[in-house]
Amino acid sequence: MELEVNGQLHTLPEVARDPEMPLLWVLRDGLNLTGTKYGCGVAACGACTVHVDGEPRRSCVTPLGVVLGHAVRTIEGLGQAEPHPLQLAWLADQVPQCGYCQSGMLMAAAALLAHNAAPTDDDIDAAMTNLCRCGTYPRVRSAIKQAARLWPRTLPKK
Repeated sequence: MELEVNGQLHTLPEVARDPEMPLLWVLRDGLNLTGTKYGCGVAACGACTVHVDGEPRRSCVTPLGVVLGHAVRTIEGLGQAEPHPLQLAWLADQVPQCGYCQSGMLMAAAALLAHNAAPTDDDIDAAMTNLCRCGTYPRVRSAIKQAARLWPRTLPKK
């Protein structure tokens, strides 16, 4: 059984081949990609957010069988060759405090910017449903806007 993660096809170890196993555990325990975090286990907090075919997905409730044949991207794949503009903005705005929610926050923000090059505060609030116990939401919003300015690109016409 194979799964495409961060642009590479991975053969899943025996321990991570159950189609009902949550993607989170396949990534963490099967592929040793530990940047995706377990937070709540019920898709409420967003610490486990990854991309599936470019869309944000809560991996704690997404069965492996649902993503087979689809491209999965984790926080480890966000800025592979060089830091992603969001990662640079996160550091510049000193977003993380404890840092636990940050990989999920970054993945949700990257999905937002992939679809909306200039998000408003309302757009950001609607897209960023991840929870942060440290309350860094104003810095998250600021960093997303900064990254949007740093990330020049042309979005496809809708």
